[in-house]
Amino acid sequence: MLQSMTGFGRSEFAVGDYSCSLEIRSLNGKQFELNTKLPPILKLYEIELRNVLQQKLSRGSVDVNIFLKQHGSSKPVNINLELARYYFQAIQQIAEELKLEQQDVLSTLMRMPEIVSTSAETMNEEHWKIILQHALEACDMLTRHRTQEGIMLTQIIEGNINSIKQRCLEVDPFDKNRINRIREKLQSAIQEYGQSVNADQNRLEQEIIYYIEKFDLTEEKNRLLHHCEYFFELLHGNDTTKGKKLGFLLQEIGREINTMGSKANDVDIQKLVVMMKDDLEQAKEQLLNAL
Repeated sequence: MLQSMTGFGRSEFAVGDYSCSLEIRSLNGKQFELNTKLPPILKLYEIELRNVLQQKLSRGSVDVNIFLKQHGSSKPVNINLELARYYFQAIQQIAEELKLEQQDVLSTLMRMPEIVSTSAETMNEEHWKIILQHALEACDMLTRHRTQEGIMLTQIIEGNINSIKQRCLEVDPFDKNRINRIREKLQSAIQEYGQSVNADQNRLEQEIIYYIEKFDLTEEKNRLLHHCEYFFELLHGNDTTKGKKLGFLLQEIGREINTMGSKANDVDIQKLVVMMKDDLEQAKEQLLNAL
């Protein structure tokens, strides 16, 4: 069964003096790509979070947002008095030289760089483990969403491949009539050619066989049916990360369909080839979202 790369997980909980809201979203992507939005006090643990999520989610474009809200009073701040004095003396000197009034000096000082800064904080290891555990639970929720959507993907893609298989079988009656027409056309042309010049009959028979084999679709049909059966085998296998393998197999299926189209030289077979290509493109589009 397939898993989709699209999913969502969320958790809200309390940790220490904080209320925490954690969200994980994933979309389709060729590799594992992680985008994080973390508060400064969790930046220290960003690499650990990335490694854990990569092991859990394997593949996809993943967005992680963690919001922390502190209970009680606001965060303590640090005032750089020495730097404030330096700025104040500079402001006074400018005002005296330019004969400007010194108004709202305090508000100006408070906006100067590095005058006011929040105290440096880091989340302690015990609290981080709680957050990480909730992140893993959000991953489990996301995986359940992936599995549910994967069931729908499997049904749609399975229908596309079944349709290709059925249309391949429908080629048989048209193919037999086509070969007979080619043989009759060649024999008629050879009879006309043989009446005008002396021709090597053995060589002509060899050429007939060559052209009939050149237009024969038996190998392509057999390979296409084999690819379809192998596709079903992989699709229902135990491997949960098989999207790339199935994608490569769809490429092989496409090659056989294209070869049949180029060799067919028959209107009815060409119609079936066009419908098989349509089924193939639908399967490819759905498989882009498979893990």
